[in-house]
Amino acid sequence: MLTVVALIQAAPGKSALVKAELEKLTTATRMEGGCVQYDLHQDNTDPHRFLFYENWASRELWQVHMASPHLAAYRRATEGALAGTTTLWEMSRIG
Repeated sequence: MLTVVALIQAAPGKSALVKAELEKLTTATRMEGGCVQYDLHQDNTDPHRFLFYENWASRELWQVHMASPHLAAYRRATEGALAGTTTLWEMSRIG
């Protein structure tokens, strides 16, 4: 099992657009093979900060997701609407 934590920061004034696109991405991703958990969160004090907590059956299946058409569509739709790059952590459960 692979756990992925992704931190996404919307540019000022772009949180509504980014949130809408992330919600579309969530719906499509949850139907993918290998997706065990795909939960989207929004910061309570900074509406421009989003976090995904994901669990995948394997790293290989997560890589399939990373190359998916719906993730490519998200990237196109949010071009210029993000503050910097998305931070990703690939993690393994130890306890």
